[in-house]
Amino acid sequence: MPIWMMRQAGRYLPEYRKTRAQAGSFLDLCYNPELACEVTLQPIRRFGFDGSILFSDILVVPHALGQDVRFEEGIGPVLPPLSAGEIDALIVGFESDPERFDRHLDPVIETVERLRSALPDEVTLLGFCGAPWTVATYMVGGRGSPDQAAARKFALNEPDVFDRLLHCLAEASVRYLSRQISAGADAVQIFDSWAGSLSPAGFQRYSVGPIAEMVEGLRARHAGTPIIGFAKGAMHALGPFSAKTGVNAVGLDWTIDVAAARSQVPDTMVTQGNIDPQLMTAGPDALDAAVDAMMRGSEGLPHVANLGHGITPDGQIDQVHRFIERVRAG
Repeated sequence: MPIWMMRQAGRYLPEYRKTRAQAGSFLDLCYNPELACEVTLQPIRRFGFDGSILFSDILVVPHALGQDVRFEEGIGPVLPPLSAGEIDALIVGFESDPERFDRHLDPVIETVERLRSALPDEVTLLGFCGAPWTVATYMVGGRGSPDQAAARKFALNEPDVFDRLLHCLAEASVRYLSRQISAGADAVQIFDSWAGSLSPAGFQRYSVGPIAEMVEGLRARHAGTPIIGFAKGAMHALGPFSAKTGVNAVGLDWTIDVAAARSQVPDTMVTQGNIDPQLMTAGPDALDAAVDAMMRGSEGLPHVANLGHGITPDGQIDQVHRFIERVRAG
């Protein structure tokens, strides 16, 4: 069973913290191909994961579209919330000069190229971006929130503008992922981290629909590249999500058993994840039990061992080693 971890390059690693300090700001690190390549490689050197995911952030897309983005210590990403008029202006700017968007992201694409040259052939290189709904929540709300009320309210009050924004983000993200694939990414993941904040109707309109649009666009350009869809918090809808978006694999958060997830999707569908990130801060017995349950639930079926979301800054390196060893011991 192949293994990688979301946010496997991050603050729980001392070598990452050292490189992060060298870079200056978080965005400076994302846009520095040499240092971004270095931090991407760090967990591969330390743990020997089977997959390496590009070090970047989902918010480089709105940044490339022209919205200010900054990361504040102890708070996270902060953006100036956009009005309907500002969103329209941003969309017009992208449609009139999409190459400007591409140029802004050139350093990230260079990082992918460097990684493809540096990684062993047997290590899968994963590219990624945020799903339109999740990215839009930050653009409209200014920061993350548990219920994404600002974005939901905006979508209800300005439905046409919000639909145009999601379409713009889908189109821009296809350009971005396509360039990652051309630069050497073997597969890509679309993160819809705030999908769980949506109603059933909202989930179909704002999550499933735009991701399906992205998958169609990527298939037209890179028919054979696997696409992973991760709709965190929407595990009740895995079956419709996988069928309607057309993704090759679905990520699982920790709120669903692998066996229950497998019952919702075809046997040929790849599943990924399920391990609670907090188990990387707990004792070994609980982690062992969760890994064993994951492997029992996916026995004989295609599954990638991973967490149900990114490892937290207080994740313990010994627990990561134990996770890997337990999976590989079978």
